[in-house]
Amino acid sequence: MKGGPAGRTLAVCLVVVLGAAAALSGQVSAAPEGAAPNSSAEERLAELEALVAKLRAELDGLRAVTTGGAPAPGAQASLEELEKRIDALALEIERLRIGEAGAPAAGDKVVGFGPAASKVYGIRRGVSIGGYGEMLYQNFDPRADDGGPSGETDTADLLRAVFYFGYKFSDHLLFNSEIEYEHAVAGDGAPGEVAIEFAYIDFRPRRGFGLRGGLLLMPMGFINELHEPPTFHGARRPEVERLILPSTWRENGFGVYGDTGPFSYRAYLVTSFNASGFSEGSGIRGGRQAGAEALARDVALVARADYTPIPGLLLGASGFTGDTGQGDLSMGDARLTLWDAHAEWRAHGVHLRGVYARGRLDDAGAIGLALDSSGATAIGSRTRGWYGELAWNILSFLGKGDRDLSPFVRYEALDTQASVAPGFARDAENDRTVRTYGVTWRPIPNIAIKADFQDRGNRAGTAVDQFNVALGYLF
Repeated sequence: MKGGPAGRTLAVCLVVVLGAAAALSGQVSAAPEGAAPNSSAEERLAELEALVAKLRAELDGLRAVTTGGAPAPGAQASLEELEKRIDALALEIERLRIGEAGAPAAGDKVVGFGPAASKVYGIRRGVSIGGYGEMLYQNFDPRADDGGPSGETDTADLLRAVFYFGYKFSDHLLFNSEIEYEHAVAGDGAPGEVAIEFAYIDFRPRRGFGLRGGLLLMPMGFINELHEPPTFHGARRPEVERLILPSTWRENGFGVYGDTGPFSYRAYLVTSFNASGFSEGSGIRGGRQAGAEALARDVALVARADYTPIPGLLLGASGFTGDTGQGDLSMGDARLTLWDAHAEWRAHGVHLRGVYARGRLDDAGAIGLALDSSGATAIGSRTRGWYGELAWNILSFLGKGDRDLSPFVRYEALDTQASVAPGFARDAENDRTVRTYGVTWRPIPNIAIKADFQDRGNRAGTAVDQFNVALGYLF
């Protein structure tokens, strides 16, 4: 870790972050006096539904009396009054159903989704609304590892604001979606964009088997599915899960999923990558089609299986395979095979997580020449990366409930050009390591304040270290 401005900034910002965390903790640690328990909404909903049923019975009785003859004096007015009362109660019931799931705790989720994305699964019927967001401050070292100027400029960014909209039609059928706003402002000349992260129909007749179709998150690694900021450590997502497993990665498709006891699985047939977007430094990331007029000449299979032998321990693997040329014969077969093994352990305030991923791309040389006829672009025929992360909630042994103050460390190693086709040259900048040291503060499970320092390196010696602060939330 270098000294100078970056080091001083790190110390000052850590003091500010922890001071703000302590102040926020004092405000949220206790529930308001006399606050109703979570079950009150369900009780109120049941009472209203029973009242509506009673009023409808009275309405049916009045209609039966007036059928076939002139209404009795005042009967018509009574009918209209009952209908107004029923309509008003129906609106109140709908409002309760919209808020029925409440603010989800960060541990309450269904397999393959974060807590806010899971809300629609927890309601009885009707509309579900949730969301998450994060703001990120990045402070870059003015010098690269080789002593030259870094050329980087510090930034503060509303990285994303996301809203979930779902609708539960029945106990077995629902719609779920995620709409993302990035970088605060979208439009001509603005850095932001608006995108659909996922939108799908889900039919689940039983726990062990369900059908899902639409724009789907690819079930690989951890972050691609579980990317709500309070659910992971670090102001930035791991580089391995950005470049080797290119989160956030979604494609149009359909498939099956389920969980039975300690086992869970997902398997989808989806539109594949478009190899015309591959690059040396970002690997396959630019080939994601994201459901936008996606070329469907080539499709792919993606699947995942997880095993939880004891509470807190998860072991799993996932894989993807499919051609990526999308009908461009100059790219050859362009078949991509990508797989990962992942594990996680949570117990006694300790959180361990690890991912190992590898990719193989056939005809990488042909793809490079199709993208750049000069032969200067070397698309990796092999990619690889792994990371390990350790965090410890130091408040866990103090009995502080849901509050979490977790120092953490993460080590990553990745290379988007682990090997290249004969006749092409690797770029030493793409063989990278990242050491991240930081702290995550959660005054409640739905809010996280994070600060970390990232010691970056590459074989070329041109990496730039940085300090980050992030504010994340979900609801």
